[in-house]
Amino acid sequence: MISDFKFWHFFPRQGQLIHNIKTTEMRDVNKRIAWIFAIGLLVFAMSEIWGMNTDSLTPILAAGMWDAYTLARWTSLVGTLLWAGFYLAFHLYGAAFLFNKFVKIAWRAALIMQLYVVALLIIEKGLLFLLFALTGYTMSVSLFSFGPIAATFLEHDFLIYFFNQLTLFTSLIIAVQYRFIRSFTTINPKLILFGLIMLHMLAALFVASFSLIPTDDMLSGFMDGGSLFE
Repeated sequence: MISDFKFWHFFPRQGQLIHNIKTTEMRDVNKRIAWIFAIGLLVFAMSEIWGMNTDSLTPILAAGMWDAYTLARWTSLVGTLLWAGFYLAFHLYGAAFLFNKFVKIAWRAALIMQLYVVALLIIEKGLLFLLFALTGYTMSVSLFSFGPIAATFLEHDFLIYFFNQLTLFTSLIIAVQYRFIRSFTTINPKLILFGLIMLHMLAALFVASFSLIPTDDMLSGFMDGGSLFE
């Protein structure tokens, strides 16, 4: 049997989707992937065009270097789109490959599972962009995470960024992955849940470790013509 993969229709109907994946051949999966990728790139591009995370370019604008500022903004946009493409591809194909190899979940099931994970990440970023655009300012932490609370009581950047990775959407992602993996493997459900929680905790630690890299000093050294590693 063949069934159509209606992405938004199955978003709140994960049980029906899992049943269809098991019993039918899902049609139009690649088309839905292309649409989600396009929406994701658009969200990243809109955030960049609006000016999120481009405060490091403000000194160039303040100095009246209009041509340099324009070039820097275009370069930043291209860099953002390249990063967005890698980010989306890793969370979709990279993560699906790892789940397929290590958890033995079927490739098509893993791919569709991660497509919903990517959609949740895009929704989170889109909502943050909307809130920041409406209020007129940005924050280095997500309003949907424990980051703001951590920033209130903690001073260490590493801990703040670690808690910033633990969001409401992380819980939703774990729920989606848990349901899919439990349905397509024979692994003990408790072990699946524990493994997913630990996986996301390790990912949060990995991302938070980048806060220890002095990127601002490195960028300043590059703009001043000095060595990045002095």
